[in-house]
Amino acid sequence: MAGLTSGAEWFKIPPSQRKEKTAAIKFYVQEPRTGPDAALTEVCGGKDTANSPTLFSKVFVVNAKLTAEADRNSAEVGFAQGLVTSADKVQAGLAMNVNVLFTTGEYKGSTISIVGRNLGMEIPDRELAIVGGTGMFRMAKGFAISNTYSHDPVENYMIFEYTLYVCYYE
Repeated sequence: MAGLTSGAEWFKIPPSQRKEKTAAIKFYVQEPRTGPDAALTEVCGGKDTANSPTLFSKVFVVNAKLTAEADRNSAEVGFAQGLVTSADKVQAGLAMNVNVLFTTGEYKGSTISIVGRNLGMEIPDRELAIVGGTGMFRMAKGFAISNTYSHDPVENYMIFEYTLYVCYYE
């Protein structure tokens, strides 16, 4: 985040004097579902969750490694951290509130906040909203497209492909 000014200094510059920039950022979310490195942990469920075909009201905390390539062993570029809740009684609809934290490269230390409804791994091109960010991505907006890249049911391991289309101000 070289050259990033403090929040107070940054905020003094009127938006009309800022240059809007855009970026398309692609990464893969590595999500082992079991074992000591599980990226998804159930924290609670409602009284009727066990009887619900959609696991309605089940809440998970996620802390999944992000990589630049789909390979499980490729280098880390960050983490997806947040809450995922089963929020639909009829179909597998998830309410997502996830922060993307970049730990390497030009975006190191910056975050992008993603929220929205995710209708499950069978549906391609799931769209979520980018509603903000920090560091380089202050006042970010845009959208994210999520796809299931692979699912290994034997190892209970999932890889999701994300492409973020983000607008932010310099």
